[in-house]
Amino acid sequence: MSAPGPETTTSHLSLARPGQEDLDLALDDFLAQRTRLFRIAYRILGDVSGTEDVLQEVWLRWQFTQRADVRNPAAFLTTTTTRLAINVIKSGRHRHETPAEPQLAELGDGAAQDPVLSAEQSTAVEAALALLMARLSPDRLAAYVLRKGFGYAYAELADLLRISTANARVVVHRAQIRLGCDREQPVPVDSHRRLVSAFRAAASSGNLEGLVQVLVPEGGDR
Repeated sequence: MSAPGPETTTSHLSLARPGQEDLDLALDDFLAQRTRLFRIAYRILGDVSGTEDVLQEVWLRWQFTQRADVRNPAAFLTTTTTRLAINVIKSGRHRHETPAEPQLAELGDGAAQDPVLSAEQSTAVEAALALLMARLSPDRLAAYVLRKGFGYAYAELADLLRISTANARVVVHRAQIRLGCDREQPVPVDSHRRLVSAFRAAASSGNLEGLVQVLVPEGGDR
């Protein structure tokens, strides 16, 4: 049997390939959102190289999306970017290349006044906290969020969790190690919603009482 010619091997791809004019419009939509998409991915990943990889994948997917059916390109691109960035954090490739740690210190900055920036930050907060809840036990979650997100001293964590200062350091360290594993537990929707709400309130007001109550509901009496 003779090898298929160029027409045979490329006909299907040619049918799926968008026209040049359509691609130009797709590129315009993508470039109009690129800076915002970069910020979203970077807030989740925390490294430039991984962020650029995500944006490249978003562009490839956008090219072959049935864009006529997409009513809001900005929303579609934002959702795609967020999901791909979360997938990268969960992947073994990311764990070997960079620390799989959400950038909580940056996400805890509630100073953004721009509505678009605020929305991007909210998306990243939800993704980061979902990952932490899926991978960390309650005590490690509390210690990690308060230490990395709000600069809690180890002595404060020790008092809150009713452990020694040395053990508080161990809990945070083990949380960092645990984030590099891919074993995850289901995250209850209501629990996630409460933590996200408490985190946002603490970041915007500086009052951590509500967040502490959500993270350590029994006041450290375990």
